[in-house]
Amino acid sequence: MRILVAEDLYLLRDGMVRLVEAYGHEVVATATTGPETLDALLKWRPEVSIVDVRMPPAQADEGLRAALAARREVPGLPVLILSQHVERLYARELLTDGAGGVGYLLKESVFDADQFIDALQRVAGGGTAMDPAVIAKLLSSDASNRRLEGLTEREHAVLGLMAEGLSNQAIGQRLFLSESAISKYTTSLFGKLGITDDDNSNRRVRAVLAYLDKP
Repeated sequence: MRILVAEDLYLLRDGMVRLVEAYGHEVVATATTGPETLDALLKWRPEVSIVDVRMPPAQADEGLRAALAARREVPGLPVLILSQHVERLYARELLTDGAGGVGYLLKESVFDADQFIDALQRVAGGGTAMDPAVIAKLLSSDASNRRLEGLTEREHAVLGLMAEGLSNQAIGQRLFLSESAISKYTTSLFGKLGITDDDNSNRRVRAVLAYLDKP
């Protein structure tokens, strides 16, 4: 994969470059500020980008803003956002365009190399990769709890794993259930949430997240 790494901290940036290259991928560019990130995203249009939320000049959310601006210019441009802390607003903003190819992970996820690369590959393929901590926070809100009251404990578990971006097969492996059983749970929970089912699991995940987190 052709990858862009946007991170202002040298050690973390260099570490991610070395990591993705060790897995056989190519880093086509790096960036250290929000404006540099936007320029690089539009110039290189990488297969997937790793972008820190907080970057110079203001160390606010310049990285996220650059990613969102680039996706407005190039719909579906795959971007994996890294954040130090869980911010529900960031997750919601990433999901609102419904174009796929988005991820939101905590920085600590980088230390699990295999899972981090797997998340990159899912995002590059147009899917989603959401940190379990992000999902837990989304599902713990009062509004979400009201919407989820009708779900069984197993449906809750399936929904959480779906929201991370896992396929039915992967969910089945995680819960020690067959893929057909997961398909039934999926159909049931979507019916209870009032969301039309769709063959595209990634689009279903985004719909569920947007539904759970809307005001």
